[in-house]
Amino acid sequence: MDAVLKSLMRSAQNEIEASAARRPSREDAEAAVRTLIAWAGDDPSREGLLDTPKRVVRAYEELYSGYRADPESILDRTFGEIGNFDDMVLVRDIEFYSHCEHHMVPFVGKAHVAYFPVERVVGLSKIARIVDLFARRLQTQEHLTSQIVTAMDEILKPRGVAVLLEAEHMCMAMRGVRKQGASTVTTQFTGVFRDDPQEQVRFMSLLRGMRP
Repeated sequence: MDAVLKSLMRSAQNEIEASAARRPSREDAEAAVRTLIAWAGDDPSREGLLDTPKRVVRAYEELYSGYRADPESILDRTFGEIGNFDDMVLVRDIEFYSHCEHHMVPFVGKAHVAYFPVERVVGLSKIARIVDLFARRLQTQEHLTSQIVTAMDEILKPRGVAVLLEAEHMCMAMRGVRKQGASTVTTQFTGVFRDDPQEQVRFMSLLRGMRP
């Protein structure tokens, strides 16, 4: 299993490095935005749109910053002063904003991430940062779920990881079938969460039982 996870992490890193090597210039990106504005039917040279290409490129730098971040650098610092604690750590309701790789429109939701630490724990904010890192890429919700689990499992080496994502996809709400309010839920479990159904039940019960 470790060999498979390491292979996945290496593959992801290779994709990032390859993308950086062939990355177009800022001028190329701005020209592409002007082309899209003209294709949509507007005039990119009119006053209200003159600076739009620059604004879009700046926005993309933030929205897709996950391509230029390393999950290991986020999760590499852990803390050992936890006494005899060896139970579940759950961070729920982590808001995330991502973009569908099929239509490049947003999907927005919440992530719930739990793990069973072994002797050391990671800072809680780092878990939220890992969610953001992978969310700030072109994604499918299924792949996003898998990437969060893989990073947590490979880097922290806990006794198990549980991830549940729930999100609304604008590619369904704004276009196509136009079904507002439809929620997509994805889950993935490793270790004790995968092998012991009772731990899955406890994870789900904590999510439901703690809601106001």
